[in-house]
Amino acid sequence: MPLGEDGNGWKKKTSDIKEHYDFKEVLGTGAFSEVVLAEEKRTQRLVAIKCIPKKALEGKENNIENEIAVLHRIKHPNIVSLEDIFESTSHLYLVMQLVSGGELFDRIVEKGFYTERDASQLIHQILDAVKYLHDMGIVHRDLKPENLLYYSMDEDSKIMISDFGLSKIEGAGSVMSTACGTPGYVAPEVLAQKPYSKAVDCWSIGVISYILLCGYPPFYDENDAKLFEQILKAEYEFDSPYWDDISDSAKDFICHLMEKEPLKRYTCEQALQHPWICGDTALDKNIHESVSAQIKKNFAKSKWKQAFNATAVVRHMRKLQLGTSLEGPSQITPTSPCHGHLLPEEEEEEEDDLGNGEEESRKLSVE
Repeated sequence: MPLGEDGNGWKKKTSDIKEHYDFKEVLGTGAFSEVVLAEEKRTQRLVAIKCIPKKALEGKENNIENEIAVLHRIKHPNIVSLEDIFESTSHLYLVMQLVSGGELFDRIVEKGFYTERDASQLIHQILDAVKYLHDMGIVHRDLKPENLLYYSMDEDSKIMISDFGLSKIEGAGSVMSTACGTPGYVAPEVLAQKPYSKAVDCWSIGVISYILLCGYPPFYDENDAKLFEQILKAEYEFDSPYWDDISDSAKDFICHLMEKEPLKRYTCEQALQHPWICGDTALDKNIHESVSAQIKKNFAKSKWKQAFNATAVVRHMRKLQLGTSLEGPSQITPTSPCHGHLLPEEEEEEEDDLGNGEEESRKLSVE
């Protein structure tokens, strides 16, 4: 079926996108597309537009159709939204909401004070958004810290989920068995190539929760086979001294999400009822020093294979003389349905940013 036909429930526009948007500058370039900062002429509102050459879609039509079909259905305050779709003879254009707060890890490192309660509030927002997806029959399949961006630079900014390139809309009675995702965050049943369900996202949220409380991943090995073996056995520990000051309630919460058996694993709904999320068991002790040191050690920018150029956004902000005012819709930091990652100029790398599981950074995609 051609892109944009009614079977997917969305309709693209065939008018010239440049009649509606003023393209400012490229925010990121990948192997199959580029993302540009643009201003809507009618409202002067800034957006991120993902520009995909049709020739790059040959043989990949299903990937992009899937991404668009998923994005089109989603309207949630903690999920980056697809605002419009345009098509020309040569390109497909996805007009995306622009968010300005930067990446999760960057913000944690920059904070001077960070507690379990902060982590709990972050996870609460993620659980709420993922429960919304699950209620719609959508499984994200690639939840990880790099796909979590802050909406604004405000201290109390909400967190946003991006990157739906691996998402799957469950059909009636359909069973997912494609091994995909990023190795350190995938559930045991995915690696075992068993049929799986929404529970894979809950596992990933458990892994993210673990990292937010110590700054390093629960599973790690330079050798993928050994890494997979750890995950398949669900072998992880709360190592001393890093976990000595973390509450038993937080550990209990993680254990219920990082449960090897999918049927025993907490759902988002169950996790939202856990006292560490909805009660008062998350501690207020400052764990910033230990966590930020571990994040810097274990999640170096060069390891993230990021495709976005943060300095281009900062430059443009200055050009527009917006100063530091980030109120309202004119918020300037890139995000897109691809890898909304930020990167210092000199480290910028190209990668496949269609979000289709083929990026270089040890992404697992076994059809």
